[in-house]
Amino acid sequence: MKELNTRKVPENSSRVREPKHGKVESLAPPVGRLYDVSGRHLALHRSGSGEPAVVFLPGAGMIGLDFLNIHDQVSQFTTSVLYDRAGTGWSDQVALPRSATEVTDELRSLLHEAGVPAPYLLVGHSLGGAYARRYAQRFPDEVAGLLLLEPAHEDFDAHLPKQTTLDQLRGILATLRLLLHYKTFYRGMFGRMFASWPEEVREPLIDWHLRSLRKTFQEWPASDRTGKGRLMTELRNGGNTPDVPLIVLCAMGIDPSMAAIMSESYLRKLNDGKRVLYTALAASVPRGEYREVENAGHTTIHTDRPDAVVRAIRDLVNRIREVATTPHG
Repeated sequence: MKELNTRKVPENSSRVREPKHGKVESLAPPVGRLYDVSGRHLALHRSGSGEPAVVFLPGAGMIGLDFLNIHDQVSQFTTSVLYDRAGTGWSDQVALPRSATEVTDELRSLLHEAGVPAPYLLVGHSLGGAYARRYAQRFPDEVAGLLLLEPAHEDFDAHLPKQTTLDQLRGILATLRLLLHYKTFYRGMFGRMFASWPEEVREPLIDWHLRSLRKTFQEWPASDRTGKGRLMTELRNGGNTPDVPLIVLCAMGIDPSMAAIMSESYLRKLNDGKRVLYTALAASVPRGEYREVENAGHTTIHTDRPDAVVRAIRDLVNRIREVATTPHG
């Protein structure tokens, strides 16, 4: 791994903050660096060279370094960029949730400040997939392609299987059981996800996740998850996705965090609904493609099947480069 940041940050530096519990915390990320964007410090890690730059947009409650395994492979054939949205990871804290307009404006400014030239191949996971689509709607000339990993979607509710009363009761009981030992459960899950990360990155990363389990619901509260929520309304009213190469990856395995509170039979039905939704999403643009990823969960798609994710990125990079070198006229 590159750019390991092992320096201690002085307390009078702009890279420290006074959190609510009163302890001064260093904001220096384990890798990469902080950039000042309109007075706000945002973490970004850049490796590799070449175009298009691949930019990762994590899901709710996730951060850039969660995708370090993919980043390190992608940086072997093009520029790869990880970052933390404000309010997450090693970036400055802000009130959550935020609008997609705020998030995409921030990302655009950060990439400009870091000197990462457009157009980009945006890789959006879950909530990050919604942000990637919104970026493409707003700045179509700055997007060369899209890879959407289990993306949030404004029509997701319509494809959810109906839960029976028994399903709901089992879910409540399972949630109560999980609450009794949730830190043990999540430490085990994150430990397995990040087992191959270097220790200098793995331990701070797991620690951040265990301290920030509520971030998922803060970034993407239940009120925003419906088709009529603020974020989904932005997407629905935001216009068409530009005509760029697009791949949608659909995880067809069982997600460990979902399996802790939902039955496997329900999750299999959920996968069937996703298949319909994501097939339609891929077909919504001329160069769209739908791919299923076996033995992968929603949260863990990039750690369960990094081969499938890297293959999709490489395929898109090659398609983008072919278009860029094809004579027009």
